[in-house]
Amino acid sequence: MKHLLVYMKGYRREAVLAPLFKLLEATLELLVPLVISSLIDQGIGNRDTGYVLRMCGTLIALGIVGLLFSVTAQYYSAKAATNFIKKVKYALFEHIQKLSYSEIDQHGASTMITRMTSDMNQVQTGVNLTLRLLLRSPFVVFGAMIMAFTIDKKMALIFAVMIPVLCVIVFAIMLAGIPMYRKVQKKLDDLLFITKENLEGVRVIRAFCKEDGERKRFRSQNHSLTESQLYAGRISALMNPLTYIVVNAAVIVLLYTGALRIQGGLLTQGAVVALYNYLSQILVELLKMASLVITITKSIASGNRIYEMLSDGGNEENQQNMAEKVEKSSGEDDDFIRLDHVSMSYAGAGDESLTDISFSVKKGETVGIIGGTGSGKSTLVNLLPCFYKADRGSVTIDGVDVQDYRVEELRERFGVVPQRAVLFKGTIRSNLAWGKADATDEEMMEALELAQISDYVSQEDIGLNHRVEQEGKNFSGGQRQRLTIARAFIRRPEILILDDSASALDFATDARLRKAIREMDYHPTTFIVSQRTSSIQFADKIIVLDDGRAVGIGTHEELLKTCEIYREIYASQFKEEKAS
Repeated sequence: MKHLLVYMKGYRREAVLAPLFKLLEATLELLVPLVISSLIDQGIGNRDTGYVLRMCGTLIALGIVGLLFSVTAQYYSAKAATNFIKKVKYALFEHIQKLSYSEIDQHGASTMITRMTSDMNQVQTGVNLTLRLLLRSPFVVFGAMIMAFTIDKKMALIFAVMIPVLCVIVFAIMLAGIPMYRKVQKKLDDLLFITKENLEGVRVIRAFCKEDGERKRFRSQNHSLTESQLYAGRISALMNPLTYIVVNAAVIVLLYTGALRIQGGLLTQGAVVALYNYLSQILVELLKMASLVITITKSIASGNRIYEMLSDGGNEENQQNMAEKVEKSSGEDDDFIRLDHVSMSYAGAGDESLTDISFSVKKGETVGIIGGTGSGKSTLVNLLPCFYKADRGSVTIDGVDVQDYRVEELRERFGVVPQRAVLFKGTIRSNLAWGKADATDEEMMEALELAQISDYVSQEDIGLNHRVEQEGKNFSGGQRQRLTIARAFIRRPEILILDDSASALDFATDARLRKAIREMDYHPTTFIVSQRTSSIQFADKIIVLDDGRAVGIGTHEELLKTCEIYREIYASQFKEEKAS
């Protein structure tokens, strides 16, 4: 948690003024019992109406000034806490953008969402309350005890005995409750994961009629969370009755002893009332302190989780000088992209997803990648823009290892159409602008035409400003795919990756799309991942993958002669196409 305090820089003035004004308010609060004591003994005891009115005016003035101090402290603490957490949120979000695919997979989306939301709110609450109460509560407790000793040393011994007993109760309950609240937070994370999983997979759940099973799973996890919260709540609920028992016992002793000392002429009635008020102040502040410590503990735990994510990974950006390495590339005739004995496995996976892959590609060539489900096709193309890093071997572009590029410089060379079409809430125009921020309407329409969707967008009631709902839910699967293809085309990338991006298109549209790519006025190096041999048969080079290994590399005609797996795929699809 202390590592996050660097983001408090710039708000040190607020961090100092907030507790300062709270201490001023607490000082005025400690003066109130003395004023009441004087009002009773001198004003009421002597029937001095003027004195009573003056003391009442003093109490009102103390209340007003104390309120102003409190509001000022609240303002500064809220300002410091909200601006502090704003910086932390920005830093975490920026850090998440730099995480590699493997690091994102390792953390999980639900965990990152929890860190950005509930953990951030917990830290903000902790900082706010710390600035307001961390100094105030101990100040009032010890200040009240000191003031009690100034009134009557013998009566103050009651405070000296009561405060340690109260502290033992408060901190014992707190120490017992903190581990329980940690378990509650962990179960809350698990419940959030189930909720997110169900929302994302709602279509699959309904398709397989698993609603009842998922309801039972959610109910079970929710019940477990509720039981943990109730158990932790019961432990925390012991605090009030136990502390009130101690305080009420002290009040009984205080009133009884005070009555005897008043009867003996050793103490005044106003002094007993003042001591009772100090006793009440101590009780309130100790309860506040206990609640504050629990909140701070939760905040520290949340802050540590946030810092763990901030300090984990995010090292994609390599600041080595790329220019020296590029000079080693010796010209246009050299291989543009080369994979040399590349192997790669996902974190936690037992087997390698890719094993000993080697091939080279020249500028402007089209490479087709085909294979069965799980053969490593998407993994292979994800190595090129360094979304994932190879465990062994090297991936080079222009003779430079992709891990030695700056991330922005590397990714600017690519146009990627992912396997799952992703659109962002906004308009067609705003989504295309992801590919090129300053693109003109003409450039956008040209990209849409290449992607075979310009006819749809050109309709009178559609257009570039047509609304796109979250994840493009108001478009069909084929429309989403073509819009993501247009987004990649508009930046005119040097390297184009189409990762099974035409799976939702019919054969005729797919054929027109491939023809448009071949007839582009510039010739990007293109990687086409597909399950269809018809989509890649005109590629300059086809790579056939099977269980993570390249079992065939060559042209369509060559592979029909030399690669049995490719022949089987082609034969099965050719028969299907003939039959259709």
